[in-house]
Amino acid sequence: MIQSLNSIPAFDIKQQYTAIQEEISAAVLEVLASGGYIGGPAVAGLEQQLAAYIGVNECIACNSGTDALYLALRAYGIGVGDEVITTPFTFIATSEVISAVGAKPVFVDIDTTTFNLDLQQVGAAITPQTKAIIPVHLFGQPVNMTELMNIATTHNLVVIEDCAQSTGATWGENRVGSIGHVGCFSFYPTKNLGGCGDGGAITTNNAEIAAKVRMLKNHGQSNRYHYAEIGVNSRLDAIQGAILQIKLRYLDTWNQQRQAIAFRYAEFLSQLPHIITPQELPGGKGVWNQYTIRVLPEKRDGIREELKARGVNTMVYYPHPLHLQPVYQNLGYQPGQLPVAEATCDRVLSLPMFPELSPEQQQQVIYSLKDCLV
Repeated sequence: MIQSLNSIPAFDIKQQYTAIQEEISAAVLEVLASGGYIGGPAVAGLEQQLAAYIGVNECIACNSGTDALYLALRAYGIGVGDEVITTPFTFIATSEVISAVGAKPVFVDIDTTTFNLDLQQVGAAITPQTKAIIPVHLFGQPVNMTELMNIATTHNLVVIEDCAQSTGATWGENRVGSIGHVGCFSFYPTKNLGGCGDGGAITTNNAEIAAKVRMLKNHGQSNRYHYAEIGVNSRLDAIQGAILQIKLRYLDTWNQQRQAIAFRYAEFLSQLPHIITPQELPGGKGVWNQYTIRVLPEKRDGIREELKARGVNTMVYYPHPLHLQPVYQNLGYQPGQLPVAEATCDRVLSLPMFPELSPEQQQQVIYSLKDCLV
């Protein structure tokens, strides 16, 4: 048994800040001195740089990843009477926005390997009311976008990529957020590209959709004080724009560090009994927002407590599937209807994962987990 070191958090955003503190402080002070705190050059610069990074023509910054999804649905006119297919194994924001525009979330079970939407089951869920699919590139692992876009093209459906946990991930030669009709990003502090507050963005190659998103996010103004539609206030603060421009320069390096950590986890954990390690699909390159293993359901909570006692903090994403949440009782889903997602919720355990996780800390995680399984 390895001697316990200091407590290891499930994620640590303070180390990242400390490493680039001087750059961030200078950028923030420049914005404060400018007197322009909403939008402006800092946000415009972020939009241009992120569009170039993702590989699209248009990027619109907004208030959050949730708003990005909401605005995308609104821009495509999806609302009452429409259905949108998505996954039950994710944060509620993905389905919440479908309900918020008046449409109906249709949940499809997940793939046993990737935790992502099971594309083999999507076809059976499509009805004449289906207007869109929201795939989630969960934990930083890309969905098979080749197969998904073939399904969408066949049925004339809009694909809105939920890239909240996957900024920088690729499918084939393309970054997520550039393959579907729209990509939606979150800059919540724990994301791969995280700000110092809330923030989000929409990416697309469709200039018309981009223009509509810009209008909707600013109270529905087509021109100043001329309101074309009921919109929302979803503007990004200039301080966040400035901070995110700095962090974007480091994103590929941080993602490479995450990939190296995931490789070491897989190398040491894949042979342990009663553990299933996460796998990447051929053709995809993930960015490991989380490293999530599966353990025996009757053992998980005990393993968590034992790891915590050894100084290793973990998380459970997500303990309950969306289709069985109280808020969706009206949809009529029953236990056992989406068995893979339901079983996965009982088994998942996310190990510490952040770019600055040291080899010594990771060794403590690995050996502690081994001891828990004896």
